[in-house]
Amino acid sequence: MKILIVEDEKLLSRSIKEYLESSNCVCEIASTKNDAFLKISLYEYDCILLDLSLPDGHGFEILKELKSKNKTEGVIIISAKENLETRIEGLQLGADDYLTKPFHLSELLVRIQALIRRKQFQGQNLITFNEISIDILSKNVLVNSKMVSLTKKELELLLFLIGNQGKVLSKSSIAEHLSGDMADMFDNHDFVYAHIKNLKKKLVEFGAVDYVKSVYGIGYKWEL
Repeated sequence: MKILIVEDEKLLSRSIKEYLESSNCVCEIASTKNDAFLKISLYEYDCILLDLSLPDGHGFEILKELKSKNKTEGVIIISAKENLETRIEGLQLGADDYLTKPFHLSELLVRIQALIRRKQFQGQNLITFNEISIDILSKNVLVNSKMVSLTKKELELLLFLIGNQGKVLSKSSIAEHLSGDMADMFDNHDFVYAHIKNLKKKLVEFGAVDYVKSVYGIGYKWEL
């Protein structure tokens, strides 16, 4: 999962980042409204954690920006401003959930996971694609009822491909999903090819059909 944390409290944003990254998330931080606008314009995310009180504006402006650009990222508001009017306004502007500070990081992770399941997999914990089964909570992957050992990056890649079934995913979008804005620092996307190759090899070795199709000059697509 690729997460954008829009939060100006440095200690809190670092704590959230460290906790989520220990649970196999790729996290980036924006400490101002303008930082968030820039990242949203350049990258795509699975979920945005949005504080409402920012030094150069209000979090609702970011919600409006997402809506104007027809962005589909899930948004969880994390704010100390807890009242019914603020909650309703945030949800009306497109937020998916609202978590009041202070909160437990374990609850935040559960909210994020639930949001991703709703957005990509219709709320399911068990994802099944023909002979492939993925338990999102336990992170177990089965092919023909046999356990397949995948790395964290390979599991993220598999979920990203299946969650975007039928769509052509560029190498750059896959790189960003797996590495965040660190992807901009690489001279090429050879590591994407390496992850794709290793994932395909492991799945096929256990009898899976090769669903990952290469789209020349662009990237990859998961399809029957």
